[in-house]
Amino acid sequence: MYASAWKHLFHPLVVVMAVAAFGAAASAEPTLLPIDRAKFLAGQRFDFLVEVKDASASGIIAAVNGKPAEEFFGKKGELKTVAGVTSYRINQVAFPVAGDVAVKASAVVGGKEYSASAGYVVAMDKSAARARNVILFIGDGLSLPVRDMARILSKGMRQGKYNDLLEMEKLTNTALVTTSGYDSLVTDSANAASAYATGHKSVVNAMGVYESSDKDPLTHPKVENIVEIVKRTRGMAAGLVTTSNITDATPAAMIAHTRRRAEQNFIAQSMLDPERSPDVILGGGSRHFLPKSVPGSKRVDERNLVEEFKAKGYAFAGDRAEMKKAGGDKILGLFQLDNLNVYLDREMLKDAKTLGGFEDQPNLMEMTEKAIDILSRNRNGFFLMVEGACIDKQLHTMDWQRAVYDTIEFDKAIGIGRKFAAGRDDTLIIVVADHSHGASITGTYHEKDGKTGREAVRTYAASVFPTFVDEDGDGFPDNPDAEVTLAVQFANHPDYKADYRLKSVPESPAVMDGKRAIANPNSKGEAYPGNIPYNESSEVHSADSVVLNAGGPGEDFFRGVLDNTDVFHGMVRALGIDNAAN
Repeated sequence: MYASAWKHLFHPLVVVMAVAAFGAAASAEPTLLPIDRAKFLAGQRFDFLVEVKDASASGIIAAVNGKPAEEFFGKKGELKTVAGVTSYRINQVAFPVAGDVAVKASAVVGGKEYSASAGYVVAMDKSAARARNVILFIGDGLSLPVRDMARILSKGMRQGKYNDLLEMEKLTNTALVTTSGYDSLVTDSANAASAYATGHKSVVNAMGVYESSDKDPLTHPKVENIVEIVKRTRGMAAGLVTTSNITDATPAAMIAHTRRRAEQNFIAQSMLDPERSPDVILGGGSRHFLPKSVPGSKRVDERNLVEEFKAKGYAFAGDRAEMKKAGGDKILGLFQLDNLNVYLDREMLKDAKTLGGFEDQPNLMEMTEKAIDILSRNRNGFFLMVEGACIDKQLHTMDWQRAVYDTIEFDKAIGIGRKFAAGRDDTLIIVVADHSHGASITGTYHEKDGKTGREAVRTYAASVFPTFVDEDGDGFPDNPDAEVTLAVQFANHPDYKADYRLKSVPESPAVMDGKRAIANPNSKGEAYPGNIPYNESSEVHSADSVVLNAGGPGEDFFRGVLDNTDVFHGMVRALGIDNAAN
């Protein structure tokens, strides 16, 4: 059945199963997980899986660097067949030593042997300048043009020169980051943030796992994330701060393992697990922490996670005032049922209906400052992820003004991080987006001569400078709808209406009419036909690379063009985590 060398080498692992009388299926070639070219931190824990999509597969064997997998990892594996898939799995293993790893797997289907191989890299790289703390700022969907929009509005320009740079742009090093997952060119936030958290690619809607054939989203093979590693190896503190639901894709990817990002009740209760429990949790999303009997809850049980966090020593805050007063070394702050309201609506327009009874939400600067104050008390250092989440959400609705004000808020939170790091040599700050959007500045827009719509889009020499004014100098223009504003166009959108002016309340660009998205009939402006599938009712992500800025110990790693998985390796390199198996 096998070549003699394979038969001798893998005899301890061979498990003979019934062989089907029919020929091998087209899917008989084994799938190896983790995938080919995966890069590991030495000692990083993961689940090893070989699966064949055929119930008749027999004799699945696997070798790591020429040794039987069980011998190499020192653990017994499990062979099983479920729902037509035969799999061999060894959970919670690691590569303790740096170097190249070669993996080969083989199985027999229909009397024929099929094999697959993969090559891995195991890293144990340390920066000469050691970091004690890492603050990872993620601007969700923060493409380069949106940075430009924020710089124009927040800093202003005169005679073609900007008056100042954004806080993120004052960091020392700059790199470009590619964003694709291993399943598709264009990623989502779960997959992209998971790459930052684990150093491994995943697939759309997944975090902290490799995709297998399992129907249960919680049992796909896992890979250890940054929060788990720094807690296990260093006893560091960890924090998650976001303007979204705290169980949404980006913050969840720092701690969770699931094939389905929508498992937000599971993600919420995962935060109680001491192996990955953040010391600081600040954002929205109380609906996943409150019992189902509480109005607005999305739980399917009567668990009160807020009370469970309190029992574990967490202070709880439900608004800005409570957050500022809270003491102790751990805090859970949940300031909306779902995502926080965006800066424009929360801090400036303050429409009571839009805020829905949550009038005292903290801003991202205040949450970041609180998080740093608490986390910096840990003598072993801290890891903090701060997300400007609603930049992305407002770009999806093609509301660039709200997206840009949230970008300015995000940048000011970066300023809080830079202020903490100033004068010390132990804090690495990284600013990056998880993915991009196809929004671009094509000129300026004004109606001073009576023109409207596309005829009022001013290009080339007609694109006179915008007239945003910031009288109080807080970095936020006093009027988000200046007389001469930006002309922002989108490359990937549904049918919609564009009027180039600020919407007084948030609205969707399109609504569903059966299975087809049509321009929102309540919107004003010129109608534009969509250029994406008819079942998409919002603007979508793009595959463009994103900009990364870094400053502090370990900053030298962040230059040139990087894969998104490299961001993880730059962080653990700066921290000097040289063997996570310890």
